[in-house]
Amino acid sequence: MTILQIIVLAVVQGITEFLPISSSGHLILVPELTDWPDQGVMMDVGVHVGTLLAVILYFRKDVWRMFHAFGQMLMLRKKYNQPERHLMLAVILSTIPVIIFGGLASMYDISDMLRTTEVIGWTSIIFGILLYWYDVKSPVKLNISELRYGHALIIGFAQVLSLIPGTSRSGITMTAARGLGFSRTAAARFSMLMSIPTILAAATLQLLDYATNTDTNSASITELLWGTGLSFVSALVAIAALLKWLERSTMTPFVIYRVLLGVTLLYFVYQ
Repeated sequence: MTILQIIVLAVVQGITEFLPISSSGHLILVPELTDWPDQGVMMDVGVHVGTLLAVILYFRKDVWRMFHAFGQMLMLRKKYNQPERHLMLAVILSTIPVIIFGGLASMYDISDMLRTTEVIGWTSIIFGILLYWYDVKSPVKLNISELRYGHALIIGFAQVLSLIPGTSRSGITMTAARGLGFSRTAAARFSMLMSIPTILAAATLQLLDYATNTDTNSASITELLWGTGLSFVSALVAIAALLKWLERSTMTPFVIYRVLLGVTLLYFVYQ
């Protein structure tokens, strides 16, 4: 694997994981557009670990408080921090649907059947328009402290749609949150917190797949370190930039990008 391939894969994963434009869709397109060989399961795990570390670092205070509240809850202490405990349980609840359906999709190879340019083109357009509709039309009336378990479950089931390449995990969860009336920053923040157990589950599933199958494109330790480090840095920049942008603007630029990407892909598919 060349250093250029590692840089492109890591940066693409880091940037697109948290922007509402689909990281899986872009990672599928990279080898198709470049004729590079498949990077292998371990490199996929490496770049996902980089994005996981980035979101944990950025939200380290929230993550620490949730774990602290969880520890106090396990020890049956009555004075644990209720807001952080509530947020932690909401994140866990929202992750259950995608773990169940993701496991089933992996078992029956459903995801692999959908890894086509045509599917990515259509999902980029359809879910991009859906994001625009809810982002523009939905009232801003709730912040993350007003998140209820019912909200978390609805957003969690919406996340299941991200198993279809091109949908975008962050995009569909933010769409659902905006549809429920959460502010753009609250929707993005909860989507990113949801990504922690989701990415961890996905990486674990990939490792299990690696353990049961022969990977002819296994990356070296040096390649893994480069991939993890570059995806970490690019993801950290993407998180900060997205949250800053959403404080003062809409998601329309991402929608425009998605529609243009989808139209371009479908043009080449149907020409």
